[in-house]
Amino acid sequence: MTEFDKDLVSIQEARQLTVQAYEAWKVWSRASQELVDRVCAAMSEAAYAAAERLGRMAHEETGYGVAAHKKLKNQFAARGVWDSIKDIKTVGVVKVDEKKKIYEIAWPMGVIAALTPSTNPTSTVIYKVLIAVKARDAIVIAPHPSAARCCFEAASLLAKVAEENGAPRGLISCLQNISLQGTQELMSHKNVALILATGGTPMVRAAHSTGKPAYGVGPGNVPVYVDRSADIEKAASYIVASKAFDCSTICATEQAVVADTPIARRLEELMKQEGAYFVNEAQANLLRKLLFNPDGGMNTATVGKPADYLAGMAGFETPRNTRILVAKLSQTGKEEPLSREKLTTVLGWYETDGWEAGCERCIELIQFGGRGHSLIIHAKDEKVIMAFGLEKPVFRIAVNTMGTMGAIGLTTGVMPSLTLGAGGVGGSITGDNVTAYHLFNIKRLAYELSAPPLEAMIPGEPRIGPAPYEIEAVVRSVVEEILRSR
Repeated sequence: MTEFDKDLVSIQEARQLTVQAYEAWKVWSRASQELVDRVCAAMSEAAYAAAERLGRMAHEETGYGVAAHKKLKNQFAARGVWDSIKDIKTVGVVKVDEKKKIYEIAWPMGVIAALTPSTNPTSTVIYKVLIAVKARDAIVIAPHPSAARCCFEAASLLAKVAEENGAPRGLISCLQNISLQGTQELMSHKNVALILATGGTPMVRAAHSTGKPAYGVGPGNVPVYVDRSADIEKAASYIVASKAFDCSTICATEQAVVADTPIARRLEELMKQEGAYFVNEAQANLLRKLLFNPDGGMNTATVGKPADYLAGMAGFETPRNTRILVAKLSQTGKEEPLSREKLTTVLGWYETDGWEAGCERCIELIQFGGRGHSLIIHAKDEKVIMAFGLEKPVFRIAVNTMGTMGAIGLTTGVMPSLTLGAGGVGGSITGDNVTAYHLFNIKRLAYELSAPPLEAMIPGEPRIGPAPYEIEAVVRSVVEEILRSR
């Protein structure tokens, strides 16, 4: 029996699944709104019911985060995302402008190639399948190799439920034989209409390099500014809980506190009471060496790990019930590794006197590694809040809430999503929370509102009172010329 190399098997699987998805899409693109919504609602319920099992699988396979927290993310993806899109019209005429006489008609993209990360694997699969199928697209999942089994399980569950409720076979699928070559084949396949990439910078760059339309997200080096006007107790509780949630594997998690000097000591003490351990300089140096490689790349062995586990890896001990590690910093940029994005339970700490200085420090952090992504602010002074909103080069400014929960739309009114666009400044084509709206196009049926300027269309000098038959002849000739030129 002939054995094929892994990359060849992966390439062939990508081709087969994409062809199957395209054939299924040709059927699904003609589905009624009623059928689309019935299928999506059934998938939502099935995913919600399986949230705990899938969360446990994701934790066991990747070694990242906390199983119970991954359950919550799965529930958010299943129910929170569905509740936000269930009333969106995605079939036929979706909007009518009576005044302008324009009918807007939804038109699906086609086959979506969906790249998913190891940090939020099953929740991202659930979310992407729901928004794709709601938009009448087919979807092929390309999981991170370290999360292949749990992603396949999530996708298979959704595919089974979808088919049982009337969706065509092959509409939802997931690569099992993972390789770089296979993923590249999927993204570049002629039947793929759009790439939806959630993950690290290399993945997103690869998606954009295919020449296909692609939604990609950049890194999130998210600062949290705590103003002197803030509810300090609430800020301390939220920051620690958010940073500890699933061991900081959501890209909108706080990466550095920027504390206003008058409240800095009080905030520090309150965060300690919540389980924050402020490391000394020697311990900070150990963390610098542990978390990052010499080239600045993240040490993946430290991603999504509890604080006490990280401390043990670094070579020091922490008090019992330590939830996060906090390092006091004075610089940003390459000379300070801990000012980078840290997808684990380590938080930077800066102090600045006044919101203007805090604003500048936040911009430094954003420019170093989180352009376009997110920022958190704790304050009661509306002038300060608005100043941050107006001046920061990010597309999500979450106010008096947790970064993890606010930016994804669980505790705020932004669209629930697990793909957070970073806009042009962050290398993305949108700054939105990507959802079903982004996965279908709009055709516009436009009726005439005013007569064309026929006289201006007649060659030569304008004449007064042309005979009707002359106008008709000119218009007819113009139309014929247009038709010949097509």
